[in-house]
Amino acid sequence: MKILVLNCGSSSIKYKLFNMESNEVVAQGGVEKIGMKGSFLKLTLPNGQKVQLEGEILEHRAGIEYIFGVLLSEKYGCIKSLDEIDAVGHRVVHGGERFNKSVLITDEVIEMLEECIELAPLHNPPNLKGIFAIKELLPDTPQVSVFDTAFHQTMPDYAYVYGLPYSLYEKYGIRRYGFHGTSHRYVSKRACEFLNVPYESQRIITAHIGNGVSITAIKNGKSIDTSMGMTPVEGLMMGTRSGDLDPGVISYIMEKERMSALGVSTLLNKFSGVLGISGISSDMREIEAGIKENNPRAILAMNTYNYRIKKYVGAYSAVLGGVDILVFTGGVGENQWVTRSTVCENMEYMGIELDEELNRSVRAKEVVISKPTSKVKVLIIPTDEELTIAKDTMEILGR
Repeated sequence: MKILVLNCGSSSIKYKLFNMESNEVVAQGGVEKIGMKGSFLKLTLPNGQKVQLEGEILEHRAGIEYIFGVLLSEKYGCIKSLDEIDAVGHRVVHGGERFNKSVLITDEVIEMLEECIELAPLHNPPNLKGIFAIKELLPDTPQVSVFDTAFHQTMPDYAYVYGLPYSLYEKYGIRRYGFHGTSHRYVSKRACEFLNVPYESQRIITAHIGNGVSITAIKNGKSIDTSMGMTPVEGLMMGTRSGDLDPGVISYIMEKERMSALGVSTLLNKFSGVLGISGISSDMREIEAGIKENNPRAILAMNTYNYRIKKYVGAYSAVLGGVDILVFTGGVGENQWVTRSTVCENMEYMGIELDEELNRSVRAKEVVISKPTSKVKVLIIPTDEELTIAKDTMEILGR
């Protein structure tokens, strides 16, 4: 069975084609700059070589047609007919309260997804564009929607409700939803498989750390709290997002800078976080380079970034009543030893003893980086959201 996984952003489409008999990725790549000058498709060949193909790609349907053309091409292709694609799985960012698991896409589901647009106006519309394109181009091929928010629908009400008039929750659904759920679900389960321990009886903290950052507390296989909120701005400081902020700051900025609501939203989402503090970049590799040059703002950005992760780990330890497993994942979590070391520093009271030598020497591989004497097992588990989406798709179709 071959499953195509699509992740459609506002100006991009990432794709992977899986052979589910072996969980093998037979094709992968992405379309960038949709609707802009200089749009292109970049694919990764089986030998790891990357190839870039330029072309005019004005909208998402054209981007998916371009992907199909590459999949069928004599030079770069891996299938002879689109009929070989048995199903398509889509990453959908926001499912609101309606969806607590992945679902087969029907006309009714599409209507519900359209109702969720106001909760994720930047993300759900391009997700839907991908769904509509497949519906037109492969009308007989089943599609499945896998939601970033679904895994967190097990949070108790006292964890997701905000200290606002309850009527605002009833009228508009204002509450914490959480994101990166597919990643948190994958790495928490995979960590337990790797350690050969039962998933349903573990207290796990998963730290998805990259340009976007979120932490989740998982107890007995269920998410009971997570750092992102109604939108992905809440929680940890991120590459360009502010994270937790005194709400009074927002009205103060609006008054002093004469900003509109849209202007403040752009400030908090696009120009804050690591970029805002450092003034250099949202890329932690460039921040590390700045630290080597003794740039004080680069140092401050890194310290703030790491401190807030550490603070959430401590908070979620309290929520869980202790921790059995701490998992690092995401671009920074998998590759940046300094952040892992700083987060785990002086956490022996919690049962965390990091093997510093091992931690410095490994990146982007499944490995335990805590000492054998550590009560808490600390792991790096590279995330694989696309494989999770493909597996959900196959399971829903009963294959």
